[in-house]
Amino acid sequence: MDLDFAPEHDALRAMVRDFAAAEIAPHAARWDQRSEFPLDVVRHMGELGLFGLVFPEAWGGGGGDFVSLCIAIEELGRVDQSVGITLSAGVGLGANPIYRFGTDEQRHRWLPDLTAGRALGAFGLTEPDGGSDAGATRTRARRDGDEWVIDGAKSFITNSGTPITSVITVTARTPEGISAFVVPAGTPGLTVEPPYRKLGWHASDTHGLILDGCRVPADHLLGEPGAGFRNFLAILDDGRVAIAALALGCARACLEMAVDYAVHRQAFGQSIGANQAVAFALADLDVAVHNATQLTYRAAWLKDQDRPFGREAAIAKLYATEAAVSATRVATQVLGGSGFIEDHPVARFYRDAKVLEVGEGTSEIQRLVIARHLGLPVHAGPADRR
Repeated sequence: MDLDFAPEHDALRAMVRDFAAAEIAPHAARWDQRSEFPLDVVRHMGELGLFGLVFPEAWGGGGGDFVSLCIAIEELGRVDQSVGITLSAGVGLGANPIYRFGTDEQRHRWLPDLTAGRALGAFGLTEPDGGSDAGATRTRARRDGDEWVIDGAKSFITNSGTPITSVITVTARTPEGISAFVVPAGTPGLTVEPPYRKLGWHASDTHGLILDGCRVPADHLLGEPGAGFRNFLAILDDGRVAIAALALGCARACLEMAVDYAVHRQAFGQSIGANQAVAFALADLDVAVHNATQLTYRAAWLKDQDRPFGREAAIAKLYATEAAVSATRVATQVLGGSGFIEDHPVARFYRDAKVLEVGEGTSEIQRLVIARHLGLPVHAGPADRR
């Protein structure tokens, strides 16, 4: 199989890399230290067309492929994981459900601003008592005339409280099953809780949500009643590949920084990279980055070919995220004390990486998915029914 990128992919990578180097890298440490959402940069990303990469031109997008989105996420994540997840969630969890399952009226209403980056969308699935077991949704929605009334709570919702958040798609239990509803920001009864104090992703916007008698018009139902959970599972594979791309950016950055340090750092009269202990550790990390690249972009390519890619998405997500966590540990070890100081990006990547093994399906869920594709009779909870 030929995994060479097309010229337009190379051009996109160069553009995003230059943008990240000029507009993100100089400020990432400050955003991280202050837990500051980089609003101006996000808007600039919209002007560059990054939020619309994979959507048709009819809805304000660029008509590109999924490989292109993964390239953009990787290059942003190579400099700042918080900015990378903002794009990944804004496209995959914010705009994509409306594009895939919305009516034309809903698409006309919300997609142009989302694909242009003038607005951000979020997806309210996870609940305080339901993470991997997302099928155990307790949030309820009942029909009251021409409205739906939603009551419940959501947790760990990315892009849910930014100044440009426009909509949050929320899953709730209805008589037909779990349904999905588009809840506009500022809807009475919707409370965005204070931001979390997180280990990493400090410049990414993450909140809990409370829905208390939250009323939305009947036409804000997204998809058929009872189809919300099934529809969410359909977009999980996309998200897993996108997170693999984000993890790949993290691992690649750590490899590059560790190699540079190993070449220039002198100890005992020679570069520390001349020591086999360091050289072998970085060689193994190079193998991991190479493998993560192949797995991630093969899964993205399969999606673009409209071929089944669920197994490949789970494999890519599992391998790339665990490789990223290992990469941050190796890079920190190679840099020694310098890697333990918050002034160095490696320390930020070290904190950011762990959540990659958790979000969009934990490593354990990925192993369940892979095992099921192997035909093994493993027990899987509701979050993994397919």
